[in-house]
Amino acid sequence: MAHAHPDLTKNQALVFGRLSDASGPLTAYAILDELRDNGFRAPLQVYRALDKLVDYGLVHRLESLNAFVACRHKGCSDHKTAAFAICDLCGNVLEFAPDQAMEHLLSWTESQEFQLSRTTIELRGTCSYCSTADKAAS
Repeated sequence: MAHAHPDLTKNQALVFGRLSDASGPLTAYAILDELRDNGFRAPLQVYRALDKLVDYGLVHRLESLNAFVACRHKGCSDHKTAAFAICDLCGNVLEFAPDQAMEHLLSWTESQEFQLSRTTIELRGTCSYCSTADKAAS
């Protein structure tokens, strides 16, 4: 489990805590619904907190799902690359360090003089659990 940044505001801490406790990715609206009892009334409150949490490296945005997950990768707050394997059947998300892939990507960006600011790699497919369950059902 990721550790909270020491200077989080109350809203940031609540959003981070909700994502840390979640079993999978959550949309901003799902977070809003779950935090209404904590004083959240508008999506902008959640998006502001999420933006800062992403900046701190505590939370990642999954572009293909338009959802967010708490970082599960140790030392993530200081790296600019996040990689995820997302199961299309059960929605399970695994975070991993794509070191070899990043070596190739960084080499390309340097050769193109492209100034890389952030990289998110998303692999979509079927996890081992769902693959095994699918084979057993056949």
